[in-house]
Amino acid sequence: MDDIDRHLIAELRSDARLPVATLAVRLGVSRATVRNRIDRLVADGVIQGFTIRVSAEGDRQPVRAIMLIEVEGKTTDAVFRRLHGFPEVRTLHATNGRWDIVAELATDTLEAFDRTLTTIRLIDGIASTETSILLSSRKQAGV
Repeated sequence: MDDIDRHLIAELRSDARLPVATLAVRLGVSRATVRNRIDRLVADGVIQGFTIRVSAEGDRQPVRAIMLIEVEGKTTDAVFRRLHGFPEVRTLHATNGRWDIVAELATDTLEAFDRTLTTIRLIDGIASTETSILLSSRKQAGV
Protein backbone atom coordinates (compact mmCIF):
# COMPACT_ATOMS: atom_id res chain seq x y z
CA MET A 1 0.00 0.00 0.00
CA ASP A 2 1.21 3.45 -0.86
CA ASP A 3 0.04 6.96 0.01
CA ILE A 4 -2.62 6.96 -2.72
CA ASP A 5 -4.12 3.71 -1.34
CA ARG A 6 -4.13 5.13 2.19
CA HIS A 7 -5.76 8.37 1.02
CA LEU A 8 -8.32 6.37 -0.99
CA ILE A 9 -9.19 4.28 2.07
CA ALA A 10 -9.52 7.43 4.18
CA GLU A 11 -11.92 8.96 1.65
CA LEU A 12 -13.99 5.76 1.50
CA ARG A 13 -14.11 5.57 5.31
CA SER A 14 -15.52 9.07 5.34
CA ASP A 15 -18.09 8.32 2.61
CA ALA A 16 -18.13 4.92 0.90
CA ARG A 17 -20.67 6.23 -1.63
CA LEU A 18 -18.34 8.80 -3.18
CA PRO A 19 -18.37 8.49 -6.97
CA VAL A 20 -15.18 7.21 -8.59
CA ALA A 21 -14.92 10.49 -10.51
CA THR A 22 -14.94 12.49 -7.25
CA LEU A 23 -12.33 10.18 -5.72
CA ALA A 24 -10.16 10.57 -8.82
CA VAL A 25 -10.24 14.37 -8.54
CA ARG A 26 -9.47 14.30 -4.80
CA LEU A 27 -6.57 11.87 -5.30
CA GLY A 28 -5.25 13.50 -8.47
CA VAL A 29 -5.40 10.27 -10.50
CA SER A 30 -7.61 8.89 -13.28
CA ARG A 31 -10.96 7.20 -12.70
CA ALA A 32 -9.48 3.96 -14.07
CA THR A 33 -6.70 4.15 -11.46
CA VAL A 34 -9.24 4.61 -8.66
CA ARG A 35 -11.37 1.70 -9.92
CA ASN A 36 -8.30 -0.56 -10.29
CA ARG A 37 -7.04 0.31 -6.82
CA ILE A 38 -10.45 -0.32 -5.20
CA ASP A 39 -10.70 -3.67 -7.02
CA ARG A 40 -7.17 -4.62 -5.90
CA LEU A 41 -7.79 -3.57 -2.29
CA VAL A 42 -10.97 -5.66 -2.24
CA ALA A 43 -9.25 -8.66 -3.88
CA ASP A 44 -6.35 -8.42 -1.40
CA GLY A 45 -8.78 -8.33 1.53
CA VAL A 46 -7.73 -4.85 2.66
CA ILE A 47 -11.25 -3.58 1.99
CA GLN A 48 -13.60 -6.22 3.34
CA GLY A 49 -16.88 -4.52 2.60
CA PHE A 50 -18.81 -1.30 2.32
CA THR A 51 -21.31 -0.36 4.99
CA ILE A 52 -23.45 2.37 6.47
CA ARG A 53 -23.74 3.97 9.91
CA VAL A 54 -27.24 4.35 11.30
CA SER A 55 -28.08 6.83 14.02
CA ALA A 56 -29.60 5.51 17.21
CA GLU A 57 -32.84 7.31 16.29
CA GLY A 58 -32.96 5.47 12.96
CA ASP A 59 -32.38 2.09 14.57
CA ARG A 60 -35.61 0.12 14.45
CA GLN A 61 -34.27 -2.65 16.68
CA PRO A 62 -34.81 -1.44 20.23
CA VAL A 63 -33.19 -4.41 21.98
CA ARG A 64 -29.42 -4.26 21.62
CA ALA A 65 -26.82 -6.18 23.58
CA ILE A 66 -23.20 -7.22 23.81
CA MET A 67 -22.58 -10.95 24.10
CA LEU A 68 -19.20 -12.16 25.36
CA ILE A 69 -18.42 -15.67 24.15
CA GLU A 70 -15.88 -18.23 25.35
CA VAL A 71 -15.00 -20.83 22.73
CA GLU A 72 -13.92 -24.44 23.36
CA GLY A 73 -10.51 -25.45 22.01
CA LYS A 74 -9.81 -24.53 18.41
CA THR A 75 -13.40 -24.03 17.28
CA THR A 76 -13.24 -20.23 16.95
CA ASP A 77 -13.42 -20.20 13.14
CA ALA A 78 -16.40 -22.57 13.10
CA VAL A 79 -18.20 -20.49 15.74
CA PHE A 80 -17.53 -17.29 13.75
CA ARG A 81 -18.99 -18.93 10.62
CA ARG A 82 -22.14 -19.97 12.49
CA LEU A 83 -22.57 -16.53 14.07
CA HIS A 84 -22.28 -14.86 10.65
CA GLY A 85 -25.50 -16.66 9.73
CA PHE A 86 -27.56 -14.80 12.33
CA PRO A 87 -29.21 -11.59 11.07
CA GLU A 88 -29.43 -10.49 14.72
CA VAL A 89 -25.61 -10.42 14.98
CA ARG A 90 -24.54 -6.92 13.99
CA THR A 91 -20.79 -7.14 14.56
CA LEU A 92 -18.26 -9.75 15.65
CA HIS A 93 -14.86 -9.15 17.20
CA ALA A 94 -12.10 -11.61 18.07
CA THR A 95 -10.57 -10.70 21.43
CA ASN A 96 -7.97 -11.88 23.90
CA GLY A 97 -8.37 -12.51 27.61
CA ARG A 98 -11.30 -14.24 29.27
CA TRP A 99 -13.62 -14.00 26.25
CA ASP A 100 -12.76 -15.10 22.71
CA ILE A 101 -15.52 -13.34 20.78
CA VAL A 102 -17.57 -10.20 21.36
CA ALA A 103 -20.85 -10.04 19.43
CA GLU A 104 -23.21 -7.09 19.17
CA LEU A 105 -26.81 -8.27 18.89
CA ALA A 106 -29.98 -6.44 17.88
CA THR A 107 -33.59 -7.64 17.79
CA ASP A 108 -37.04 -6.10 17.55
CA THR A 109 -38.45 -7.56 20.76
CA LEU A 110 -37.35 -9.15 24.02
CA GLU A 111 -38.96 -12.41 22.88
CA ALA A 112 -36.83 -12.42 19.71
CA PHE A 113 -33.80 -11.53 21.82
CA ASP A 114 -34.46 -14.49 24.13
CA ARG A 115 -34.81 -16.87 21.15
CA THR A 116 -31.56 -15.56 19.64
CA LEU A 117 -29.64 -16.02 22.91
CA THR A 118 -30.99 -19.54 23.33
CA THR A 119 -30.05 -20.51 19.77
CA ILE A 120 -26.56 -18.98 19.93
CA ARG A 121 -25.82 -20.72 23.23
CA LEU A 122 -26.54 -24.08 21.55
CA ILE A 123 -23.83 -23.62 18.89
CA ASP A 124 -21.22 -26.39 19.06
CA GLY A 125 -17.95 -24.98 20.35
CA ILE A 126 -19.40 -22.31 22.63
CA ALA A 127 -18.29 -23.01 26.20
CA SER A 128 -19.98 -20.07 27.94
CA THR A 129 -21.46 -16.64 27.34
CA GLU A 130 -22.24 -13.47 29.23
CA THR A 131 -24.70 -10.96 27.81
CA SER A 132 -25.46 -7.35 28.72
CA ILE A 133 -28.34 -5.36 27.23
CA LEU A 134 -27.28 -1.92 26.02
CA LEU A 135 -29.41 0.74 27.69
CA SER A 136 -28.04 3.80 25.90
CA SER A 137 -25.17 4.91 23.69
CA ARG A 138 -23.09 8.02 24.26
CA LYS A 139 -20.79 8.08 21.23
CA GLN A 140 -20.54 6.03 18.07
CA ALA A 141 -17.00 4.78 17.34
CA GLY A 142 -15.33 6.32 14.31
CA VAL A 143 -17.63 9.33 14.21
